[in-house]
Amino acid sequence: MGRVAELAAVTVRTLHHYDEIGLVQPSARTAAGYRAYSASDVERLREVLAYRRLGFGLREVADLVGDPSTDAVAHLRRLRGLLLEQRERADAMVAAIDRELEARAKGMTVTPEEQLEMLGAKLYDAIGGAYPATRRTDPRIAAQIWDALGDAETVLNVGAGTGSYEPIDRDVTAVEPSAVMRGQRPADAAPCIAAAAEHLPFEDQSFDAAMAISTVHHWGDPIAGLRELRRVARRVVVLTFDASSRGWQDRFWLTRDYLPEFAGVLADFPALPGMADAIGARTEPVPIPWDCADGLFEAYWRRPEAYLEDPVRRAVSVWTRVGPEPERRAVRKLGDDLASGRWAERNRELTELEAADFGLRLLVA
Repeated sequence: MGRVAELAAVTVRTLHHYDEIGLVQPSARTAAGYRAYSASDVERLREVLAYRRLGFGLREVADLVGDPSTDAVAHLRRLRGLLLEQRERADAMVAAIDRELEARAKGMTVTPEEQLEMLGAKLYDAIGGAYPATRRTDPRIAAQIWDALGDAETVLNVGAGTGSYEPIDRDVTAVEPSAVMRGQRPADAAPCIAAAAEHLPFEDQSFDAAMAISTVHHWGDPIAGLRELRRVARRVVVLTFDASSRGWQDRFWLTRDYLPEFAGVLADFPALPGMADAIGARTEPVPIPWDCADGLFEAYWRRPEAYLEDPVRRAVSVWTRVGPEPERRAVRKLGDDLASGRWAERNRELTELEAADFGLRLLVA
């Protein structure tokens, strides 16, 4: 027990407590009769300590590690997703602090309300708080998604966020891991369950269709999550992004001319063909209307001045992921180019388009 405590960086007293409450009980004995941990005991202890360090209470941890349907791989995927969310939350906090430091350096007064708003304890206080105002269902994109759902009557919406694109004429169940996002769902929205895409708490083929809209890039293991959708539903519809075709970074003027760091954000994102193959899907391009109501990253391709507005950027995680310095540089350079007319000259072919393809793709399986 002492050796395990040393390796795990906890006290022997902690291990005794876990033993007493039945959380992690050593199942072996040494020749001298001392309690010893088997390989499976150490695996369980690792999971317990990982969840504890993520802030879960002992009762919650007991429920998580005691779930007979969850194996070691599922726990690792869940932990990875939670850690990524925690990292994004930390990035958001750093960005918020940088904004306040910049304001104070300029001698600007920061009110208590602004301090609380900027330094909220949760990720989407900084990133997702603007979602209800800027991330709305666009009817043209919705029509393509709902058409892909076909005659499905029961629909699972995974990574559901605040409920955009949930069809109102079907029996919808939502899954969303973020408590802040769940808290922003309308009162009449579909019932929402706290769970991660990589481990859905449903039996095989429980739904006619499963949908995932602009969320796969937030998952800890996108391929595993897609396969889970395929497992629990007879049809799968996923709105995602093609970051694998040649020159994809140059499709959109914002990433081409102002924010090349966007490529780094998607460096580990699976290739579109690999995602399609994982669920046996076909791909459809999803054009973005020039007046798109959904304020996703590419939504303002013909309204570039919108990217100068902080609330617009705060509703898109890309800006937090690239960090405050690239964000400030991109905004400053774009503002200069709009004022000088360089942006209009460089992108004059866009001004007459009603919709454009910037890599948004629908996977339909």
